[in-house]
Amino acid sequence: MLILGVLLIGIPVVVGGIFSCVEDMRGKLLFRWVSGQFLLWAGFQVISVPLIIRGQDFGRLVWAFWLYMAALMLFALGWGIRRGSFLLHVDKEGKAKQSSELILWGICAAMLLFQLVQAVRLAYADGDDAYYVAISASTQDSDTMYLRVPYTGETTLLNFRHSLAPFPIWIAFLAKVSGMSAVMVAQTVLPVVLISMSYAIFYLIGAKLFPEGGGQLALYMIFTELLVLFGDYSFYTAENFMIARSRQGKAALGNIVIPFLVLLLLLLMKRLQEEQRVPVPLYLLVGAAAVTGCLCSTLGALLICMAVGIAGLSAAVCYKKFRFLLPLAACCMPCVCYALLYLLLAD
Repeated sequence: MLILGVLLIGIPVVVGGIFSCVEDMRGKLLFRWVSGQFLLWAGFQVISVPLIIRGQDFGRLVWAFWLYMAALMLFALGWGIRRGSFLLHVDKEGKAKQSSELILWGICAAMLLFQLVQAVRLAYADGDDAYYVAISASTQDSDTMYLRVPYTGETTLLNFRHSLAPFPIWIAFLAKVSGMSAVMVAQTVLPVVLISMSYAIFYLIGAKLFPEGGGQLALYMIFTELLVLFGDYSFYTAENFMIARSRQGKAALGNIVIPFLVLLLLLLMKRLQEEQRVPVPLYLLVGAAAVTGCLCSTLGALLICMAVGIAGLSAAVCYKKFRFLLPLAACCMPCVCYALLYLLLAD
């Protein structure tokens, strides 16, 4: 559990210091955590797909990703020391919170805790787990990636359709380095982390929608939690995926990747509206979100390109700034490459 805490919280917070110049909002620590995790996810996708296609052992991927994380941490520490942003600065409120606001935040925290406890305590029967969680368990046990049938354990040819979105392999990596079983990591640990990350992103979006803070932001979070709690009106809702199937890549795509992309586009639009220079790390984060979408699901390549393209064209027309379409197009190029690779290999 300590190793998983370092991997899922400690290292992303350190790596997220690279994006300190983008942290012009409330919740700087949350932004560092989420942005750092996205950079790690993007690196895992870039490293794992070539190794999977070449039929390499899972152990080689584990060592390669360790080296990637170590290099990112060293770079982030050096970057933070150089910019003087190595230490985390706590936001100081100009006025004390009123008792009504504290009550609202207490309700928000209680509802979040209830959801996390229920996600761990209750077991949700889902047919997709028979494939995705089994892939993680098979990868951990056999040291191969997508070369065994998850239902029977027999050897098979490489499944290109699923291997281009190796989110289960990332779960197997967590299980391998922590010594826990892949099923335990997927069913018990990841729901707590990924649901918390979803609400962290919702909080950051709310901080942009309600910059004055106060009780409005707390009410926004409470109503968001209510929508999630009572959102299981269909088997395919985002709320169902968030609470009951958070360990699946398509759930992370709908509840983490796309909301974080919306937040990044809000930051981008604000800088264009105020005629400020868009920092390179912001474009880097958009590119990391695009690659992470491909890690979660092959459909992520299409959805990310559509979202970025529509937002970019709308901003270019509204603010008459067409030059920034080029870096946005560059951010979408990984999605185009993975989509072409899917068309070539999945037949």
